[in-house]
Amino acid sequence: MFNISNIIYLAIGVILSMSIHEVAHGLVSYWMGDPTAKLEGRLSLNPFKHIDWAGLVCLLFFGFGWAKPVPIDSRYYKDAKTGIIWTSFAGPVANFLLSFICVFLFYALYKFAPQFIFTAAGNFISSVLSYTGLISTGFGIFNLIPIPPLDGSKVVFSFLPDDKYYKFIEGAPWMNFLFIALIFTGVLNSPLGMLRAQMISFFEMVAKMILGF
Repeated sequence: MFNISNIIYLAIGVILSMSIHEVAHGLVSYWMGDPTAKLEGRLSLNPFKHIDWAGLVCLLFFGFGWAKPVPIDSRYYKDAKTGIIWTSFAGPVANFLLSFICVFLFYALYKFAPQFIFTAAGNFISSVLSYTGLISTGFGIFNLIPIPPLDGSKVVFSFLPDDKYYKFIEGAPWMNFLFIALIFTGVLNSPLGMLRAQMISFFEMVAKMILGF
C-alpha cells in the first residue's frame, strides 16, 4: 500500500527516468546534426516538457511506460537509418546508466556511511535511489520492445528495406492495437518484471565488485 513517502519516491523516480530518457534522445540527435529538439526546447530536464500522461499512468500503475517523443528530423543525418538507430538507443541506454548509478550510490552509502542510512536524510536518499533504479530500468526495457511507437521498433525496423521501413515506422493500424492490447492486458508485466529484476541484479553485482564487497 502506498503512503505519502512512497508516492514522493515514485514521483521523483518517474520524473528523473522520463526526463533523462527524452533528453538523451534529443542530445544524440543534436550531436548528429539535428537541431529540432533544441529548437523546440526539448533539451531540458524540465519533466513537463517530456511527460505523456497516458505513459505516466502506465508507469505509475504497471511499472512500464513511455514519455512524449522528442521530435527529430532524420534529414539532418548523414545516414538517416544509422542516425535513427543511435538516437533511438540513446533513451534506453540513458535509463540503464541512470539505474546503475543509483545502484552504485546505494551500495556506496551502505559501505562508506552505514549509519547515515538509518537517519531521516539517509533513508530518504536510499529510498529515492532504490525507486529510481527500478523505475528507470523498467522504463528502458519497455521502450526497447519492437512495437511502434516504442524505441525498439525504430531500431529493428531500420534494418528493413526502405519501402517496408517507412510503412512500419509510421505504425500500421494492427500494430497500434497490438500495443494497446499488450499494455492493458498486462501480458508483459511478468516477463518484463523478471527481466528488470535480472538487470538490477547484474547492476548490483557490478557495483559490489567495483566497491570491493
